[in-house]
Amino acid sequence: MSANRIKHKVNHVSLVVDNSGSMHKHEAQLVRVVDEFVKGLQEESDRLGHETRISLYAFDHVVQNLVWDMDVKHLPSLRGLYKVNNGATALIEAAVKSLDDLTNIWEGYGEHSFLQVVVTDGEENASGFSETGRMHTRLSGNQGVDVLGTWVGRVRSAMDSLPDHWTSAILVPNSLAKRTAQGYGFPAGNIAIWDADSSQGVEEAIGTVKAAATSFLRGREQGVRGTKNLFTMGQDLSTAEVKANLDALGAGKYILVPVDQPTPIRDFVTRSGHPYQTGCAFYELSKREKIQGSKQLAVAEKDQTTGQLTGRVFSGPAARQLLGLPASEATVKPGDNPAYTVFVQSTSVNRKLVPGTKLLVLL
Repeated sequence: MSANRIKHKVNHVSLVVDNSGSMHKHEAQLVRVVDEFVKGLQEESDRLGHETRISLYAFDHVVQNLVWDMDVKHLPSLRGLYKVNNGATALIEAAVKSLDDLTNIWEGYGEHSFLQVVVTDGEENASGFSETGRMHTRLSGNQGVDVLGTWVGRVRSAMDSLPDHWTSAILVPNSLAKRTAQGYGFPAGNIAIWDADSSQGVEEAIGTVKAAATSFLRGREQGVRGTKNLFTMGQDLSTAEVKANLDALGAGKYILVPVDQPTPIRDFVTRSGHPYQTGCAFYELSKREKIQGSKQLAVAEKDQTTGQLTGRVFSGPAARQLLGLPASEATVKPGDNPAYTVFVQSTSVNRKLVPGTKLLVLL
């Protein structure tokens, strides 16, 4: 006779961080914000009752494993582990090695999910250095092209063969790098752009990763083990969570106004017959946005048949945490949630509103 067995959720998170020469200006700050990211994983895992294990990689022209599948509760700091070198960027090789290593984890017991996030401030130029001893961009004739082609084929094959409970994502410095990453096989919804030229960009990048990882862990509670839309917000929001953590705004305390033209927000509110006060208006999250840490959030119910807003709106101090948004600035895009639409507070007077959306105005 076999005994009943607890099937617990196990998350394996692999953070693969560029440590090539161009990352020198971010070194100290990156250590601090990655430590904050790990702390966030610890707290969310404890709250949900998950086991979360983390692997850390650093790469220039050489790929190094710094931490291997360690319980997040036991990782004190990246300090002393992560060090920027004067190397190149073996981006593809780092992504492939991280995925290959994770496949060695036995999944016989428990319900496992895998999340890989790569962070780079540059373009691929050195994969294969471990085999040739030279950057492929410096090899003569067609040799460099052949080496790069081999590695592109390897990463595409790895991405194409990922099981449904694996998620691979990447942060890149610009739109060109985003298109390149898509060519490597990263899903478009799992690619985010960060500002690699500023210290604020590092804060925002790890904030984006933290929000995505939090959303990933919470999605596990809804039965989602993998996603191709990691860098979205609100898709895993449930009715039970909203009612338990947020406050319903009283009738007559707000209006939802359809936006019919790209009008500055203050002009639109006053044209609708209401006085404008800073912070009184919340725009519908309809595209990728940078959301500052001070901004309040609200969610409005949708009719799950028509998708139209029903008018019931919820907000409160817990809204950011509920949506997986860190206290710092982060860039997100709206997720596809059949029950709710997310609204973000505006403190501007000239934000151009998006036609076809709605504006939430507190009265």
